[in-house]
Amino acid sequence: MRASSPKGRSARGRLVKSIPAAPVLGTRALNRATLERQLLLRRSVRTATDAVQHVVGLQAQNVKPPYYALAARLEGFRPEELSAAMEDRAVVRIVTLRSTIHTHTADDALILRPLVQAARDRELGTFRKGLAGVDLDRLAAISRELVEAEPRTMRQLREELLLEWPDADPFALSVAARCRLPLVQVTPRGLWGRSGQVALTTAEHWLGRPAEPAPAPDATVLRYLAAFGPASVKDMQTWAGLTRLRDAFERLRPRLVTFRDESGVELFDLPDAPRPDADTPAPPRFLPEFDNLLLSHADRSRVVPADFKGRSWAGNQAYCTLLVDGFLAGVWRQEGDVLTIEPFGRFTKVQRDEVVREAERMLQMMAGSSSYDIRFGTVTK
Repeated sequence: MRASSPKGRSARGRLVKSIPAAPVLGTRALNRATLERQLLLRRSVRTATDAVQHVVGLQAQNVKPPYYALAARLEGFRPEELSAAMEDRAVVRIVTLRSTIHTHTADDALILRPLVQAARDRELGTFRKGLAGVDLDRLAAISRELVEAEPRTMRQLREELLLEWPDADPFALSVAARCRLPLVQVTPRGLWGRSGQVALTTAEHWLGRPAEPAPAPDATVLRYLAAFGPASVKDMQTWAGLTRLRDAFERLRPRLVTFRDESGVELFDLPDAPRPDADTPAPPRFLPEFDNLLLSHADRSRVVPADFKGRSWAGNQAYCTLLVDGFLAGVWRQEGDVLTIEPFGRFTKVQRDEVVREAERMLQMMAGSSSYDIRFGTVTK
């Protein structure tokens, strides 16, 4: 029987360099790191456009969420600032990540849409039956000609496409156009207090320049980590709605640092990215429905306590959410000048006072009025 080797030596006596285990980051440490990068631990003095770029877009399924998302993140934010950026075409509304509408900078719209195009192509497979006999390349060419001649609503686009393919499913035709082309919602849609119906044209036509070729995901991996890290490969795949990103992380591994979460999952991060102490205070924050903070990790426990999992949704409806001490702690709704907060548990007096002050700040910023009514609903469990 061969004798066992001394620790640190091979069987032949050569020194073996041991690889230290990756440090473990607890849930609170991950929470604080993510909040800091999401501009939610401390408000930023960035412009609205810079903030949209930093967080790599804001969920925009509805008109108001991007405005409330920035109100929670920026010092002195005014809704008119984001509207002005939309009117100047520095920021646009377009379907990208997870096949949902996002508010992106013009540059990101032209980069990210080609990056996620494969996911949009896969989405079309769901509508294969309704598109039988439809030449998708021809559909894309006709659709481009139509929306670049003048912005079209989905209904108008669908009616034109039915003239070419009368036996196809009307809804499938419009989905195919949206999947094959990078369609942006033109203003006044999305403007604060002036939003109109959804009318579409191509990003290239609206912005006056061509989209980038489909890029390798490496640069976007780095940007994702800067905005949402530390994170796993599966986390980023959840955020982007993509698969097979492991190779990109492996290519970047020499430039990154690694950690483990408490379940042993490997997490990647930028070496110089902020990782605040787990005990760093986290003020209350009011977030809109669909905020990417709650949607951009496969494991959402860094923000959503296990007891509250699924509490921010009802069917397909997402609620506006409240963070207390950095974690999901309730939901809220605004009806006129009345803001109603429904906690998931009982707040201490200090927490309740902080929540009220944050609510007053948000209402004054978004409504421009000092007259409002803040109410607490029944604690839900």
